[in-house]
Amino acid sequence: MRFNRNVSVILLSAVVLAGCATARGAAIGAAGGAAVSAATGHSVEKGAAVGGVAGAVVGTATD
Repeated sequence: MRFNRNVSVILLSAVVLAGCATARGAAIGAAGGAAVSAATGHSVEKGAAVGGVAGAVVGTATD
C-alpha cells in the first residue's frame, strides 16, 4: 500500500509541475526507480531517491 501512495504522490507532482523539465524528470525517474526497486525486492525509498536524482539531471540537461 505504501508503494502505491508514493507513486501517486510522485505522479501528482509531475502533473502539477509539468512546466519544469527538472521536476518532471525527477518525478518520472523517481517513479521508475521505485518500480524497479519494488520489482527486484530492494528498498523502494532508495530506488525512488536514486531515480529522482538521475531524472532531475536528465531533465536539466535536456531543458
